[in-house]
Amino acid sequence: MAAAQRRALTLLAVAGVAAIGLAACSARPAATAGDPQAGRPAARPSSSASGAPAGPAPGIHVVTAPTRVHAKGAALADAATRQLLWSRGINTELPIGSIAKVMTALIVIQSGDLDRPIRIPKSVLNYVAKYQGESAGLHPGDIVTARELLEAMLLPSGCDAAYVLALTYGPGMPAFLAKMNATAQRLGMTRTHFTSPDGLPYPTEYSTYSTPHDLISLGMTAMQSPVFASIVGQRFYHLPRSRHHHSYWWDNTNDLIGNYPGADGIKTGYTDAAKHCLLFEARRPGMILIGVVLGSPVTGPDAGAQAAARLLSWGFTLRARPAAQAAAG
Repeated sequence: MAAAQRRALTLLAVAGVAAIGLAACSARPAATAGDPQAGRPAARPSSSASGAPAGPAPGIHVVTAPTRVHAKGAALADAATRQLLWSRGINTELPIGSIAKVMTALIVIQSGDLDRPIRIPKSVLNYVAKYQGESAGLHPGDIVTARELLEAMLLPSGCDAAYVLALTYGPGMPAFLAKMNATAQRLGMTRTHFTSPDGLPYPTEYSTYSTPHDLISLGMTAMQSPVFASIVGQRFYHLPRSRHHHSYWWDNTNDLIGNYPGADGIKTGYTDAAKHCLLFEARRPGMILIGVVLGSPVTGPDAGAQAAARLLSWGFTLRARPAAQAAAG
């Protein structure tokens, strides 16, 4: 059996324990079962409308905790109500690998002009080789659109595409990094810092970092963009050959897509220090869950997806609190 088929069966087996969630309700403080930071505030309230999990109100009733989730940092929230359902190390700063590309995509999409033609520079080859980053296989001299570069960055996690987008939309790398960090502050991501547009570990393995709280906020914001959501929900993207560029085929590195029922995003990440990371979202009738796992142990290429699937399957078994119980507080 092929490795991809084995991963799909594993994720479907994990998904099989999930029940269909009831209608989402209002937000409630975090349930921190198993959280080493229990007793501390679950998250700093965001000063923006970014969708960060926060705010006391009646919501989903949480009396258990997920099992076999070994990530250093993790969180799961109700995307519709911003209720934080469970977390571990909610405000712990950790390297995030290519999840950084979500912020790069957000800045590009918000800047607009996604149909602008962009010529791939020769310097892209040296950039990927120097930092040994994942590549979408872009050919110097090809002319593609910004939207197509977003496909190349978000699906196969192309650091070459992130590099070209940063140079174009900065313009230049320093200006683009400044935009990334300024946008993080605007979204209330006060424990996040970017030193690359793609999460590559420079100048050190820990220079680009974030927290589960901040990444949930980023994910909620990004998924509000129809362009972003349409890209990260695909299993693959094919760009046919034209007189302006080569033919490209980009597969999604997120093993949840197409394997876990209802999964519709968001982005993988990996470095030696970050281990397996995944910012993810899935929906069932009446419930949309968004979560993140950071620092999942290296047990296989789909370690992040397996941890995410366990979190989601636990989350989809939860139910809304009865109205009388919610009214009683």
